[in-house]
Amino acid sequence: MIAWRYLRAKRAEGGISVMTWISVIGITLAVFALIVTMSVRAGFRAEFVSSLLGANAHVRVLSITTIDENGAKSRGFPDYLALTQTLAEVPGVVRAHPIVRGQVMATANGRNSGADVLGISAADLDRMTPVADGIDDYGDLARFDQGVAIGSGLAQDLGVGPGDRIKLISPEGTKTAFGTSPRTNAYEVVYVFTTGSPDIDRIRIYLPLAEAQSYLNREGLADEIEVFVEEPEKIEEIAPTLAIAAGERAFLYTWQDSAGAFLRALTVEDNMMFILMSVLVLIAAMNIISGLVMLVKNKGRDIGILRTMGLTEGSILRIFFLCGAITGVIGTLSGIVLGALFSIYFTPIFDLVNYLAGGGVWDPAVRPIYTLTAKLQWGDVASAAALSLVLSFVVTYFPARRAARMNPVEALRYE
Repeated sequence: MIAWRYLRAKRAEGGISVMTWISVIGITLAVFALIVTMSVRAGFRAEFVSSLLGANAHVRVLSITTIDENGAKSRGFPDYLALTQTLAEVPGVVRAHPIVRGQVMATANGRNSGADVLGISAADLDRMTPVADGIDDYGDLARFDQGVAIGSGLAQDLGVGPGDRIKLISPEGTKTAFGTSPRTNAYEVVYVFTTGSPDIDRIRIYLPLAEAQSYLNREGLADEIEVFVEEPEKIEEIAPTLAIAAGERAFLYTWQDSAGAFLRALTVEDNMMFILMSVLVLIAAMNIISGLVMLVKNKGRDIGILRTMGLTEGSILRIFFLCGAITGVIGTLSGIVLGALFSIYFTPIFDLVNYLAGGGVWDPAVRPIYTLTAKLQWGDVASAAALSLVLSFVVTYFPARRAARMNPVEALRYE
C-alpha cells in the first residue's frame, strides 16, 4: 500500500512521477524492441529453411563413381526403381523418387541463361507441393510429358511463358571420333512455377525422366534418388538407416550438409542480436535507479517517521523494492503486449511501410527469400520477460537497500 502510494506522486512531487513514467516507457520500448527483433529473426530463419527445403530434397542419395576393367568410369543407379522403393519404405520417409541431373544453356528470344535440368516423372513432380501448388504458378502441369516446367525467375530472364519454346544446349552430347559435340533440343514450356526460393526459380528446369535420360546420355540410369522425410530437423537421426538401405555404392548428402554453414551463421547472429538488445533493456532498467534515488531522497522524512514507529529495515527495503519492481513489471507487460501485437501484424505493417516507401524495401534479387516475415515464439517472449524482470529487480535492490539503512535520526534532524 505504501509503495503504491509513493508511485502515485502528488503534483508537488511531479519529478518522481515523471521519472517513474520515463522508466516504464523505457522498459516498454526495450522489451518491445527485443521481442520484435527476435520474432523477425525467427521469421527469417523459418522462411530461409523453407526456401531451402521447398523444392530441394531433404536427402540426396548419390552414386559413387566406379571404374571397370577397361578403365572406363561410370556412375548412376541402373536399379533405381528398386532402390527408390527400398528407401521409401524406411521409417520416417515421406516419399522418394529418382532424378537425372544436368547443366545446360537455355536460350530463347535471343537471351541466354545457365540452367539446372532435373529429369523427373510426371507423377513425382505432381507430388512436389512447392512446384505443383504454388500461388503464382501458371500453365498446365498435366501436359508435363509434352514439354518442360521452368522456374518463374528463369522464365522472366528468357521472356517466355506457357506455349513458348526454349532451346536447351547440353555439353554432354553425341560422342564422335573428334570428341563430344553439344546436343541441342527445343522444348515447349508448359508450366511456370514459383517455389518460394529465388535461387531455385532462376535456374531450375524440370524435364520428363525418360526424355532427360535420352537427352543427357543417361539411358537406363538415374543420377540420384531424392528422399523427403517427415521431420527434416531430425535428419541426422534417420541418416544412418538411409545409408544402410542405400547400400555400399551410394552415399548421402543431406540438406544440413549443404546449408549447415548458413544455419550456424544464423544461430550466431541470433545469439548476438539477443545480447545486443539485452543491453537496451539494461539501459532502460537503469532509469529505475534514478527514479528510486529521487524517491528515497524525497521520502527521507517519511522513512525516519516509519522507522521510529517501529518499521524494520526489511520493511523499508520491501517498500522501495516494490516501487522499482512494480515499475519493471508494468513496463515489461506493456512491452510484451506491444511486441506481440507488432509481431502478429508484422506483414501488413511491413506492406504499409513498403507502400509508403514506394516499394523495393525487400528485394528478393539479392536475398534468398521473397518476403520478410515475423514468427512470434513464446520462448523468445519468455526470455525477454525474464531478462527484463531480473534486471529490474537487481537494479532496484541497491537504492532500496540504501533507503533501508538510512539513519532515522539523520533523516529527522532538520525536521
